[in-house]
Amino acid sequence: MSTLEAEKKGLRTWIEIDRKAIRHNFDVFKKLISPKTKLMAIVKSNAYGHDLIQFSKEMEKLGADFLGVDSITEARALRREGVKLPILVLGYTMPELFAEAAKDDISLSVSTFEALDVIAKAKLPKPLKIHIKVDTGMHRQGFLLADLQRVLAELKVESKKLKVEGLFTHFAAAKNPAFPKDTKNQIEEFKQWVTAFTEVGLQPIAHATASSGTLIFPEAHFDMVRIGIGLYGLWPERAVKSFLKNQIVLKPILSWKSFITEAKKLPKGSRIGYDLTETLSKDSMVAVVPIGYWHGYPRALSAIGQVLVRGQHAKVLGRVSMDMISIAIDGSIGAKAGDEVTILGTDDTSPTSAEGIAGLLDASWYEVVTRLNPLIKRIYK
Repeated sequence: MSTLEAEKKGLRTWIEIDRKAIRHNFDVFKKLISPKTKLMAIVKSNAYGHDLIQFSKEMEKLGADFLGVDSITEARALRREGVKLPILVLGYTMPELFAEAAKDDISLSVSTFEALDVIAKAKLPKPLKIHIKVDTGMHRQGFLLADLQRVLAELKVESKKLKVEGLFTHFAAAKNPAFPKDTKNQIEEFKQWVTAFTEVGLQPIAHATASSGTLIFPEAHFDMVRIGIGLYGLWPERAVKSFLKNQIVLKPILSWKSFITEAKKLPKGSRIGYDLTETLSKDSMVAVVPIGYWHGYPRALSAIGQVLVRGQHAKVLGRVSMDMISIAIDGSIGAKAGDEVTILGTDDTSPTSAEGIAGLLDASWYEVVTRLNPLIKRIYK
């Protein structure tokens, strides 16, 4: 029995992660940046559905310089598992957790004067590492350009309580290469922050680009890039994929699988599932697969989704239930109970890919993978 077979034994559904594809994607981005430019792997939201702990350990093995998480909860989970890489919490951190962050060597994003004030008054075991977040046009978190001199003044006063490890911003529209003006404006504004920090003797790690910015705007690589979706083999946007067609190859790393638990022949006119929303137009072979919207298969795929059985696409019939779907297996010659089913695959031209599913839903493939239930076992192979 193979290692994969042993790991999936007893599971009704599981997710396979391809280590070779991870390495391929990592190498793609390493080749795009200077040897002096650091790479932060964004592993927030359970590593975009790919398992926070296992994916982060892969990044550590491959030589990532930083990990980016959303919350201190994620950062603490990584520290408990022995991950030693520098970690930046990109999202909001409750002030009462600042001391714990300092103790566990977790860097925090700071984007308000209120947070700086709390740090100044806090009892910290050692200086807290912070990355100053600046708002150059996204208009979410961040200090505005008008705040620059006050920020510098407050950092000088509070220098014993903190270490300014980083300075960063986030682009609002870097996913559309046909309209670069807004991103270029943000780059120029961010340069003003970098220059001002340097002039007062601060030398933080400057970082601005995520996957799309790294691919399209090399002038914005600065000291570090933040790569999320691209490491998982998914494109930030269809426009980016089209823009770089035949220049960059990304390999999706995730396959979600299950199997047929029951198959039966139903006569023409049978109505399928909750609310009897779909009626068979002919005698059909119908199978049950034990996954549903609780697992992360969107209910909106009712009657339009597809899965893969014996190399053939099989349509979802009727409503997606909480824990089951029904599929038509007439086109899958000889399909029967026990046959493996691919719910979400790695062929990005297929309706069973993250991109294909997102297309059916008019949604983002970020949503498709991040909403996969974290309790489904991820098997790295």
